[in-house]
Amino acid sequence: MRWQGQTVAGDDGAFPGFARDALVQTVQTPEFDGITFHEVLCKSALNRIPAESGLPFGWTINPIRGCSHACRYCFARSTHEYLELDAGHDFDSQIVVKTNVAAVLRRELARRSWRGEPVALGTNTDPYQRAEGRYRLMPGIIRALTDANTPFSILTKGSLLRRDLPLLTLAAGRVDVRIGVSLAVFDAELHAALEPGTPSPRARLELIRAIVAAGFAVDVMVAPVIPYLTDGRAHLTGLLAAIAEAGATSVTAFPMHLRGSTRGWFLSWLGEHHPALLGKYRKLYGHGAYAAPEYGAWLRDRLDPMIAEYGLGRPAGRPQPPPPPPVAPAESQLELFG
Repeated sequence: MRWQGQTVAGDDGAFPGFARDALVQTVQTPEFDGITFHEVLCKSALNRIPAESGLPFGWTINPIRGCSHACRYCFARSTHEYLELDAGHDFDSQIVVKTNVAAVLRRELARRSWRGEPVALGTNTDPYQRAEGRYRLMPGIIRALTDANTPFSILTKGSLLRRDLPLLTLAAGRVDVRIGVSLAVFDAELHAALEPGTPSPRARLELIRAIVAAGFAVDVMVAPVIPYLTDGRAHLTGLLAAIAEAGATSVTAFPMHLRGSTRGWFLSWLGEHHPALLGKYRKLYGHGAYAAPEYGAWLRDRLDPMIAEYGLGRPAGRPQPPPPPPVAPAESQLELFG
């Protein structure tokens, strides 16, 4: 792998964020069956986001690479290929843990050049996936950000965040702290097939209740919406009703993207479990990573009245999903959506 066998001095163009001599040890334990942890030393913790991204934060932190949530649709899968690991099974089971990330972050935040700009966690892989229960990286990260008067946000599917609610409450007394929960698949059988490593929808609803009880407003990412599988009226109505009942303030929803290696990984699953949908997907995603614009418009028309009915409007400052590239309208495209 590109980050093995390196020395601390110098920089030879290895994967950004890893020190030379990066790999500390590789660990397998019975309580994490099928998962290998690669404990590494990072040389940086903060990742700069290009200004043209249009996002309401300029920096991210990714304490873990790869994700045991194993979501079939995860857009971050291709990032594992930079480590000479595959974007499929390796992404789910070969987990890279930056064991020194909190200490490195504290040093970076102490620099004179640091301006206390907003930092986001959970934009790539989930900081509260199962590995966090073993390595406990997040408390140190939260304390470092708070001590540096740096506002931050967390997006997660992991119910393990409940462990840190007292610490997050203290942090919110000093800096702006925003917490979002991702919950897009409400059907239990579909959840088990698409997101086998994540907490159940019921567990995430309980997480939302706990975050609300701690005094936070919760935005729920009802995303990605997966065409023909989670965009049905009954599924969306049941999901939004449950989210509203749990006390969430708002939801953000947009269609699934199929970027890079994620496309093949997802479509291989779709062909095995829902082969009748493959033809529709070829038309819907025939122009690239984004669903046809007509589908996005159709989904908004379906969702907007539901969101309004349950009082779950888009929160201030939440970015719109990136617009798809312009394409010629597909003939009879709207007939696909049903």
